[in-house]
Amino acid sequence: MSTLPVILLLSGSLRALSTNEAVLRTADAVAPSAGVRTVRYEGLAALPHFNPDDDADPLPVPVAGLRAAIDRAAGILICTPEYAGTLPGSFKNLLDWTVGGTEISDKPVAWVNAAAPGRGQGAEATLRAVLGYTGAGIMESACLKVPVDRGMIGEDGLITAPEVRRQLGEVLGLLATTGERATAQRA
Repeated sequence: MSTLPVILLLSGSLRALSTNEAVLRTADAVAPSAGVRTVRYEGLAALPHFNPDDDADPLPVPVAGLRAAIDRAAGILICTPEYAGTLPGSFKNLLDWTVGGTEISDKPVAWVNAAAPGRGQGAEATLRAVLGYTGAGIMESACLKVPVDRGMIGEDGLITAPEVRRQLGEVLGLLATTGERATAQRA
């Protein structure tokens, strides 16, 4: 019996009812049909402010947990809001903690931009820049722009639009396939 590849879901939002959270909850719900298992990282608010002096062993416990979650994943799916033309500070802080490690290096990464049409490009540009410093394997073909409004979210907190659910399943499958190939090549 084979183990399903794990895709780590990273939210850039601290709001429990954000549209970004709805995207990741929906990705979690469609994961089994995509042949993957998802793990949602829940430690964003617990991460300490990045300080290069603390980016050494022993790492702060929340940072060690973040890096371990990244290391165990075959790929990473990010959904983050844009705030003041860039990433929210808390999510930029999370990414800053990944720069000094090697866990994200060559790891397949994609994101979903859930912002209204014409918005979110600042967050995407910052993601692209910071992930470039980490050596992450940005999968352009798996990055989506899926404008999500509150009317698309059901009472269960999941996106109801079948096309969005299908697209999320495809993204998870792409990340898993690429991640498994990368893992096999490193072995």
